[in-house]
Amino acid sequence: MLLTGMHSGHAQIRGNDEWADRGDVWNFEAMNNDPNLEGQRPLKPGTQTIGTLLQQAGYKTAVVGKWGLGGPLTEGIPNKQGFDFFYGYNCQRQAHTYFPQHLWKNTEKVQLNNKMVAPHTKLSQGADPQNPDSYSDFWLTDYAPDLMQKEVIQFIKENKAHPFFMYYATPIPHVPLQAPKNWVDYYVKKFGDEKPYTGDQGYFPQRYPRACYAAMVSYFDEQVGEIVSALKELGLYENTIIMFSSDNGPTFNGGTDSPWFDSARPFKSERGWGKANLREGGIRIPMIVQWPGKIEPGQTTELISSHYDVLPTIAEILNITPQGSIDGISFAPTLLGKKNQKKHEFLYWEFPSSSGQQAVRFGDWKGLRSNILKDSMQIHLYNLKDDIREQNDVAALHPETVQKIEAIFNQQHTPAENQRFKIKQLGD
Repeated sequence: MLLTGMHSGHAQIRGNDEWADRGDVWNFEAMNNDPNLEGQRPLKPGTQTIGTLLQQAGYKTAVVGKWGLGGPLTEGIPNKQGFDFFYGYNCQRQAHTYFPQHLWKNTEKVQLNNKMVAPHTKLSQGADPQNPDSYSDFWLTDYAPDLMQKEVIQFIKENKAHPFFMYYATPIPHVPLQAPKNWVDYYVKKFGDEKPYTGDQGYFPQRYPRACYAAMVSYFDEQVGEIVSALKELGLYENTIIMFSSDNGPTFNGGTDSPWFDSARPFKSERGWGKANLREGGIRIPMIVQWPGKIEPGQTTELISSHYDVLPTIAEILNITPQGSIDGISFAPTLLGKKNQKKHEFLYWEFPSSSGQQAVRFGDWKGLRSNILKDSMQIHLYNLKDDIREQNDVAALHPETVQKIEAIFNQQHTPAENQRFKIKQLGD
């Protein structure tokens, strides 16, 4: 959605598709030996992305971090989808460890100095979960987030004389819980001792799970500071737009304990209310945009927007025109304090995972379908002005609004081409 400006009822890729008919795609040793088993199903050749638009405008473009839109030997790799440079994971499964045996630099497979510890490995039998030494297999040598950060800084330095665009798709703070010791120790002192996470909710075990999750956030904050410092040192800061956002609400697995952090406040953080769900806690996320001298600092806005608005926003700022029909609307006028901001009649989401979901937002109304794949087509209705936590379904009181939402659901869903994203209950 972010890269193409299309919402998830129209986009090619609508979720993770591990492309399992290729073979044993969850065998990490096999994946390390055979790149045909890596990655997710690809974007089509010729797809319009933020990268292709910016290349046409003379920008050097890069992706660093995690890519899930086409395995290493497909037409979906970043270098064939509008990006001059790529470094990181080309597979969301590989990113289930921060100490992989390899990453990708463009089309080159870069071997790292890490032994094979397959993601989701548990503590050794008989190991003492209270002893930090029991977790030694989960902190190895080459830490992928450190390596990626170096590539980000290097790309900025190499392109300081040219217009450039960096899409930094950092996996931090995704699980597994693996963070530098100095930051983990910092939060152990703040939080005190805690119950170890032994891996019962997936991903690697961790002696200090809450401290490590907080450590990942602070480590990433430190990385953002390094990028800002590099831009200032190179004299680029005043002429650089920085957009910072999340891809979903708080997670529920891997020992992260989002309810303890109250991560989605004021929304619920429990499973089913954050990541992988179309509740407000899963889709209402923070966004910060900075452009010195252009965007008035300290502003906030109530404008409702989505990731698929980013492509047309960047296009408007650069005075370039996307080709064909897209779902996004530029929010550049809001950033620049202008009065001519166009608004969405509604925002639409669908998700073919988590039992199948659709959602729409217009005004104060939020319509939600869940469990579609279990043949539940019921529409739940919430007035977010009065019920921001979506606790009171008022569908029975507003049948006309429910009918309008159903019409939007029917209109905005186009049949998915990819079998993995088809929802037969919606006519696919």
